[in-house]
Amino acid sequence: MRIKIRTLSALLIAMLFITQPAWAAGPPAPSIFGSALALSLLLLQAVLLLVIAILGNMLIGAADIKLKKRKEEKNAAGIATVLIPLFLLLSSSVFAQGTGAAETTAAATIGDMTKDTFYIMIAIIFVELLVILALLMNIRSLLRTEKENLVDASITEEEKIAIKKNQLSWWDRFNKLKPVSEEADLDLGHEYDGIRELNNRLPPWWLYGFYLCIIFAGVYLWRFHVTHNGPSSAQEYETSVADAKARIDAYLKAKGDAVDENTVVLLTDKASLDEGKIIFEKSCVTCHKATGGGDVGPNLTDDYWLHGNDIKSVFKTIRYGFNAMPQWQMAYSNKQIQLVASYVKSLHGSNPPNPKAPQGVEMKEIPVTNPSDTTKKDTTTSAALNAKPK
Repeated sequence: MRIKIRTLSALLIAMLFITQPAWAAGPPAPSIFGSALALSLLLLQAVLLLVIAILGNMLIGAADIKLKKRKEEKNAAGIATVLIPLFLLLSSSVFAQGTGAAETTAAATIGDMTKDTFYIMIAIIFVELLVILALLMNIRSLLRTEKENLVDASITEEEKIAIKKNQLSWWDRFNKLKPVSEEADLDLGHEYDGIRELNNRLPPWWLYGFYLCIIFAGVYLWRFHVTHNGPSSAQEYETSVADAKARIDAYLKAKGDAVDENTVVLLTDKASLDEGKIIFEKSCVTCHKATGGGDVGPNLTDDYWLHGNDIKSVFKTIRYGFNAMPQWQMAYSNKQIQLVASYVKSLHGSNPPNPKAPQGVEMKEIPVTNPSDTTKKDTTTSAALNAKPK
């Protein structure tokens, strides 16, 4: 009885706090009870409070007398503690109209309610749901405890050990495993070194995963091998390779290095030949001398060639190397190799002093009929004319 009086006193004090700012504000504003949404939320709060009361009585009834008194005191204090600040919040955001009706009209609303009022009501409902969940968990815990006490009082210690041994975890129950006491029903009669074979079911997660794999395989087979609505693995590979090649070509083109042994052309302008000469003097004079007359490497100025005398053959020889000759693609770009190959071609017929003896096959150059059309055109042939190996 004293607890009830204390609770009512707390509620009365809270109501006094509520009415004070409302009376001080002058005439009251339109009530929230005119809003259908507000009424629905209040009705839901009332239903949840009723559920809390019922569950609370069940919890108190399941506990002993001492626990009952302790929980009544805590619940009463808790209700007073929660309701007082709650009513104080409502007093300023719901009922109090200290700034007049103009501010209320200008405030943002949700379904004929101010946002503050709506959020407070939703928070109350959320707290009530948490209280209901806590009460349910406590009731379940008490019932489990009572059940265990009854069982403990009626069985021996050996039986308790057997019961604990046969208890399954949630994972075992999920996998539909059987307790140890029922293993005899699962025994297949196969035993080796104390290990028995049991007829346990496959775990549900494994079975469902297997079923999904079968469904996926059927869909895959129908799409890619029956209707051919999707690309096959070979087609995806070819598409990927073509896309990669296109991107490489675009990169090389942007870099100015898209030339290779199939697309290279002879450069005859002075600027290109000067750049080729710089590369030649840096990397080729060791074997071919500065004049191209040949030393370790062959003479580059006569009509005899080991691997062809057209620009494509010279470019390929420089790029990939041959025997002791290094692969210059590791040191120079394709554009630079084109420059030095064009410079090598320009050395033909320069008659340097002390040239090296001819090597390879004699290959004559075909004269150009239109001298003004020599830019970027190869004037030689890779076919051996009057082939005379030396």
